Amino acid sequence: MLANTVARNSRSFDGRPPCGGANNCQPICPIDAQYHGGIAVQQALKAGVKLQIHANVFQLEHDAQGRIVAANYYDVDKNVHRVTGKTFIVAANGIESPRLLLLSKSDKFKRGLANEYDQVGRHLMDHPSTSLSFDADEDVWLGRGPQSPSSINHMRDGAFRAEHAPYRLDFTNISRVDGATNALLKAGVYGQEFADKLRHAAAREMNVKTVLEVLPHPDNRIDLADEKDSMGIPKPRAHYHIDDYTFRGHKRGQQDFARIAELMGGSNLRYSKDTDFANNQHICGTLSMGADRKLSVCDQYGRAWDHENLFLASTGVLPTSATCNSTLNAIAVALRTGAHIIAGNGGPAMLPRSHTLDKA
Repeated sequence: MLANTVARNSRSFDGRPPCGGANNCQPICPIDAQYHGGIAVQQALKAGVKLQIHANVFQLEHDAQGRIVAANYYDVDKNVHRVTGKTFIVAANGIESPRLLLLSKSDKFKRGLANEYDQVGRHLMDHPSTSLSFDADEDVWLGRGPQSPSSINHMRDGAFRAEHAPYRLDFTNISRVDGATNALLKAGVYGQEFADKLRHAAAREMNVKTVLEVLPHPDNRIDLADEKDSMGIPKPRAHYHIDDYTFRGHKRGQQDFARIAELMGGSNLRYSKDTDFANNQHICGTLSMGADRKLSVCDQYGRAWDHENLFLASTGVLPTSATCNSTLNAIAVALRTGAHIIAGNGGPAMLPRSHTLDKA
């Protein structure tokens, strides 16, 4: 069993405290011990970046050579504004970024930007999950410390991958009080029976889930819907299915669920339905980087093949999903892209940003 890789301080760093174990990592850490995008925004503002809020970008313009020259956006009153620049970075996640590229089609780029070979939006991946909840034979009291403490990773690679998808087994550490309360009230349980059953669930309920790899199928994709949003812009549309390879990984994972429950004296086993896969918002593949422009959207630095001054920074550039959460990988790749852009404009190479470097 391994501790999960997380962007959470184990000691004071950048003026933010270490994790205090509030068990409120989602929706947001109450003390900012956990990294989130707002921290990077604050750092950017201090560095002199101008942040334009309430700006809905709906089109990128290009010149005759395919260089991006402007971004057009609507304000809240649907007035159009035009922003010009030398270098453009699209970092609107793995769904909205391909949407913008597809919206920006022109006479020269009839399929949209960066899409000569129809790769934008394709290879959509997430980490589908199935789960088991059960009651342990002793008090475990989930809800103390971080919400995502540890995983079993021995099924993330091996010869079995020829037969079924690999997966990670995650132990959930989210307090059971809220879920148990709602379930008991829905069942009409009140009074002392309610108190007894709530305490039992809070103390003994366990949950373990799979984090399944999905292969980069081209038919799993983001494209534009006929339906439009409140600004009159076509909405993104997802085409996504769980194939037999991933489904067989889920079924293999159920064997591990059963073994874990057995070792913990589990009773009242509740498996998720075979047809119900939870999503984890780990969007990958829709802007895949690669070495072949016919099979990818951008190069190793996130530069779009068709546009020399357009860079993509997102979980969407990750060409495979593996079994690891995508955010930290995307941040690492984005830092590499940033270093490449800075160096290409005559700036200094970026050094590792850490307070733990040996300065001797």
